[in-house]
Amino acid sequence: MKEVSMDYGESSISVALPDTATVVEYGKTYTDPKGIDPAKAVHKALAKPHGFPPLKELGGPGKKIVIAFPDRVKGGNHETAHRKVSIPIIIDELVKGGTKLENITLICAVGLHRKNTLEEWYDYLGKKIVNQFWPDRLLNHDGDGHDLYDYGTDEMGNAIQCNRMVADADLAIVIGHCAGNPYGGYSGGYKMVATGLSGWRSIASHHCPKTMHRKDWLGASTTSRMRDQFHSIGKAMEKGMGKQFFAVDAVLNQQSQVLAVEAGELGAVEKATWPVADSRTRVHLDMDEPADVLVMGLPRNFHYGPGMGSNPILMSLAIGGQLSRCWNAFRPGGVIIATAICDGWFNPNWFPSYEKTYKVLQEYCTPAEFLVSKDALQISEDYGYRYLYSNYYAYHPFHAMSMISGGSVPNLQASAVYLVGAEKPAYARGMGFIPVSRFKEAMRLTEKHVGKNPKVLCTPRCFTSGISPHFYGKT
Repeated sequence: MKEVSMDYGESSISVALPDTATVVEYGKTYTDPKGIDPAKAVHKALAKPHGFPPLKELGGPGKKIVIAFPDRVKGGNHETAHRKVSIPIIIDELVKGGTKLENITLICAVGLHRKNTLEEWYDYLGKKIVNQFWPDRLLNHDGDGHDLYDYGTDEMGNAIQCNRMVADADLAIVIGHCAGNPYGGYSGGYKMVATGLSGWRSIASHHCPKTMHRKDWLGASTTSRMRDQFHSIGKAMEKGMGKQFFAVDAVLNQQSQVLAVEAGELGAVEKATWPVADSRTRVHLDMDEPADVLVMGLPRNFHYGPGMGSNPILMSLAIGGQLSRCWNAFRPGGVIIATAICDGWFNPNWFPSYEKTYKVLQEYCTPAEFLVSKDALQISEDYGYRYLYSNYYAYHPFHAMSMISGGSVPNLQASAVYLVGAEKPAYARGMGFIPVSRFKEAMRLTEKHVGKNPKVLCTPRCFTSGISPHFYGKT
């Protein structure tokens, strides 16, 4: 047996795994390509964008420009982070082309995430840019705003909504991060606009069981229905606006360092960035056969915010997301074991609708039944929760529904999900998981599903080591 340190709450716990287990850790099992000079890469991309003239030729004295950028959830806050480097360069190119600085507005494309505070913008954009544009021209997108443009539905039946200021601009620039994502393959590209600059009813078109409970949601494929929806929604937004988005996407590695930058038309940028992203995202492990057991560690706090490992709904989504990343190295019907504190702290300031959502979920036989119910719709449309989202830095109430969609996937694809170390086991049971006190007990219980001597894949720090890749076996 070998001892492995697993993320757990705000610290870690040690578990014993078979010597044959494949333990995946960044810097040991795999490494990343080194980052390049991001400023040089941005300048080069803006000089020869795909499907557009050089950026400085697109500006002008009378033109209104909007630059939309991703929120704090991804991309990092280091000095060479893509947002921090690219925004000043983009502004400088526009000014060179005659654009007046006062005609440029920055919009944080939060989607249904909580709006970012001034302090958070200082952290990941830098004080110089923030002080130059805040408060009148540095704004948060509102996915529940009364002024969203409604473009009806596309051919797939997706609702099409768009930020009005972005749609009305003479030039809409979107900064994206192309990195492995369990939702639709990669961030950036059309995903950036479909999830970051649309409304909650549009997001509900794809962050739902009809999309996320399909087999092609797993494995983070770029040919999934979810990816098709992102593309269709983005194209419909462009048709409604009467213009194309100008993208500036960077491929990121594990630590959010820039590997490449491409600019121009969204579809062409996707085609140019995906192969580079694929080279660091697809990690082939020394496994001849898929794992019978997937083991993962969950901290208390990670990308969506404080409490992700204690809030049972967010905890379940984390397990579903990591299953998606490991799908091509894990056999259907296998067993998942996660270490999580699961103490029922919902973090009501950031996620005010989550506790009520969890309680109402318990009244239904399955998450899928709850998500199409009048109760789920009532919570999603609750004025009080929506007001907190729009005005007090809280997540939108539909965000909880989208997390339940992804968080219920493990129970659909695994024979069992065991949760080790839950301080309040009832919350684990409420998400369909089986709480156990000790890891050794969880391993013993797996035998009835996968037999003795199972093949084990362990990702102990998948949420604290940076942007996790997607794992594959040898073939």
